[in-house]
Amino acid sequence: MRPFLWLAAARGHLFPFAPVGVGIGIGLWFALPFEPALGLYALCLAASLPLLALSRRDLFHAPAIFALCLIAGFLAAGLRAHRVAAPMMEGRYYGSVTGRVVDVDRSQSDAPRITLDRVFLDGIPPDRTPQRVRISLHGDQRVFTPAHGQTVIVTASLAAPEGPVEPGSFDFRQMAFFEGLGAVGYTRSPMLLWEDAAPRDQWIGQLRMRLSAGIQAQIGGDAGAFAAGAMTGDRSGLSLQAVQDLRDSSLAHLLAISGMNLAFLIGFVFSLLRYGLALVPFVALRIDTRKLAALFSLFIASFYLLLSGANVATERAYIMVLVMLGAVLLDRRAITLRSVAIAALILLLWQPEALLAPGFQMSFAATIALIAGFEAINARLPEKLGRLKREALVLVASSLIGGLATAPYAAAHFNRFAEYGFLANLLTVPVMGAVVMPAGAIAALLAPFGLEGAALWVMGQGSAWILHVAHMVAAVEGSVTAIPTPRPAVLPLVTLGFLWLMLWRGWGRVAGLVPAAVALALWVQTERPALLVASDGRLAGVLGPEGRALSKPKGGGFAARTWLENDGDLAPQEVAANRSGFRRDPLGQRFTVAGEEGLIVSAKANIDGLDLCSLARIVVLPTDAPAAGQRKGCLIIDRALLAKSGAIALYDDLTLVPTHAAKRLWSP
Repeated sequence: MRPFLWLAAARGHLFPFAPVGVGIGIGLWFALPFEPALGLYALCLAASLPLLALSRRDLFHAPAIFALCLIAGFLAAGLRAHRVAAPMMEGRYYGSVTGRVVDVDRSQSDAPRITLDRVFLDGIPPDRTPQRVRISLHGDQRVFTPAHGQTVIVTASLAAPEGPVEPGSFDFRQMAFFEGLGAVGYTRSPMLLWEDAAPRDQWIGQLRMRLSAGIQAQIGGDAGAFAAGAMTGDRSGLSLQAVQDLRDSSLAHLLAISGMNLAFLIGFVFSLLRYGLALVPFVALRIDTRKLAALFSLFIASFYLLLSGANVATERAYIMVLVMLGAVLLDRRAITLRSVAIAALILLLWQPEALLAPGFQMSFAATIALIAGFEAINARLPEKLGRLKREALVLVASSLIGGLATAPYAAAHFNRFAEYGFLANLLTVPVMGAVVMPAGAIAALLAPFGLEGAALWVMGQGSAWILHVAHMVAAVEGSVTAIPTPRPAVLPLVTLGFLWLMLWRGWGRVAGLVPAAVALALWVQTERPALLVASDGRLAGVLGPEGRALSKPKGGGFAARTWLENDGDLAPQEVAANRSGFRRDPLGQRFTVAGEEGLIVSAKANIDGLDLCSLARIVVLPTDAPAAGQRKGCLIIDRALLAKSGAIALYDDLTLVPTHAAKRLWSP
């Protein structure tokens, strides 16, 4: 009974654990290997009734409420998935694609890319047509530049979004499912305008692109593209080298319109209005300028949300700002763990899939750590500490605390640790907050009068400095350390330990170090597959003393890059293909795994009439294995098997793990 007594004694401080319970419920729903039936949801609802009754008893109030939060998260995830369910492309499609442009950006290969809704595909019934498709534009596309709201027609090759390239890796298909994206593809044919945008159709997207073009016209190069990205969310003008430098220096978060950017903008607008109105005695003596500034800042935040495209990261930041400005209007403290918990609850119940997004995990980890960290620092700071010293301490502490809190998530999701990220953030975050975002806000205010030039010049100088620091830090030898992808249990354990450490009051918080230590031990002992085979059977990777050797230097680039990064290897595909591991053979390439001979057969090889098991113990085919060539005694991985399993991983103990082990709404 003692744990229940402890919880009862801490009852007034347990609200921040409510989103933790919701998050666990969402995580359990996503972890299921099957799609929950209606009966399971009914059972959850039935279990809620006795829990509600139990919550009225003081001794069991906290555990009952936590259990209810867990059930709420589970039900919210199921409701969201069934609400957004939409058709996904079945098989491959090549033909005419007609649709309305709702987004324009660039792909990872730096090709222009459009997203279409109101899609029409020749020969595909409306009930099987994807709600949205995304097409990369290759070849000569100088006929016209697509704009939001225009209806276009193009001949393209489409397919359903790909699933994970190995068991447990990032599932693009799952993410696309929740975004309503049912097909992706490319075209090399010129795109044509079918119908111009209707009045006020996609007007916010058109405004975003006009503002972006205007900023880049006055601020040239990558600095202009960075400034446009920070203000409008349009990052299509930024070069691949600049993007890579920002990632390798741990500064990519400055480009994403998330909590920091929105906080900088709203903080500047709020302060400008509050202290500006305080200079007008007639207003200051009759109106609460804090609340007036909060109301206007809320309007600015709402407009900025729409202008930036309302992606998940911006929506998350907006909800947090909304809660904090609401606290000001209600005469409450704006920045507390309670307000962060409210924001997390709203977002998790509204968009449960956000729990799996790196941006959600990193931004909330940083926010919670900063609030808890500065509460501890302020309690120990001398009262007579000078203002300059205090501001310097705040700058260093915020960069250090934020960097430490987000480091495990960045390492797990992006397989890299920026050695000099702390220094880079120390040199750039003040410039972002004091120069780039305020100058952008001033430019927006002066633009209607044609006086934005000076503010944009200042914004350009700040952006150029950030990119200069990013390039300088990224160019330092050893600036990036590769980190292998941890086991699935690692990040949940890290998160639970971190949250307990931050949210619990008293010495009992040190118990949070236990799951964190277990997670670290599991991370260090991560075992990588000895053999990986891509879902098309045309690419394989064998783990050896030099790292993973790949069967070919080109083709399957996304899978190859992901495999290497998950190994904690930043080598390009061409380098990995030159490693020892594969040996030439008349039928393809030979390899050895766990002492067993393997053969990856070339797509051009003639295997008719051959006894495949006499060739090797492990045979990989990009085609269907002929029935006459199959017998017991070897493992044949052919197109038919891969169509069911997806990419395959084989471990040293010859355990075979398929990628498509779960059957969910988004499963192929």
